Amino acid sequence: MIELAVFDMAGTTIDEHGAVYEALRHAVESTGATVDPHDLQTWMGTDKREAIDALVRLGGGTPDADLVERQYGEFRAFLKKRYEEVPPEPIAEADKALAVLRARGIKVALTTGFSDDVALPLLASLGWSTGEGGNLDAVVTSDEVVRGRPAPYMIHRAMEKAGVVDVRKVLVAGDTAVDLQAGHHAGAGVVVGVLTGQLPRTALEGEPHTYVLDSVAQVPDLAETATAE
Repeated sequence: MIELAVFDMAGTTIDEHGAVYEALRHAVESTGATVDPHDLQTWMGTDKREAIDALVRLGGGTPDADLVERQYGEFRAFLKKRYEEVPPEPIAEADKALAVLRARGIKVALTTGFSDDVALPLLASLGWSTGEGGNLDAVVTSDEVVRGRPAPYMIHRAMEKAGVVDVRKVLVAGDTAVDLQAGHHAGAGVVVGVLTGQLPRTALEGEPHTYVLDSVAQVPDLAETATAE
C-alpha cells in the first residue's frame, strides 16, 4: 500500500485558470523574445527562474542572472494580479481526495515549481496548510532543492519531511511531462498523469507512467491507495 502521495499544485490539485501559463509567457515575451507554445508547455512545472532562462534563450534572447531575476519579478507581479482577478480554487473534488487518502493513513505532500513567496500565499488563500489541523503533511517548493523537476529532489525532500523511506510506497501525480519524469527519476512506485492541466492524454501517455486519470479525484479509487484489509 502507498504510504505517501505527492501531488503537484497548479493544474493538478489547484485550478488557477491558466494564470501560470499567461504569467510565464508574459515574463518571457516582455524581454522581446518569442515563445513557442510547445516550448512553453515543455518548461511548465519546472522551477520558474530556470524556465524563464531557458525560454528566453529558445526565443532568441541572451539572458543573464539580472535579467532572469527581473523577469521573475514580472512573473510574480503578473501572477498576483491574475490571482486577484480570478482567485484560484481547488480542482473539483481534490480537497476531498486529499482528505480520503489521509483518513486511510496515507500522507499527502504538495510539490511545486513555485518559490515560497508564491506558493505559500496561494495555499493560505485556499486554507490549505501543514501542521496541527492542516490538511497536508508536507509542502516542498523550488527554494528547498538545488534543482526542480524533472530532477527527483522535491519528491525525495517530501519523503524526508513526511518520514517515508521506501520510494516504492510513494505515489506521484501531476499534469505535466516533467511531473511524470520526476516521479520516474525518483523511483516512485506509482506515477500518475492527470488531465486537468494543458496536456492531452496522448502527451502524458508518452511519458513514464502507471496511470493517466481524468483528475486527482480518482486517485483514492486506485488499488494502491485502497485501505488494507
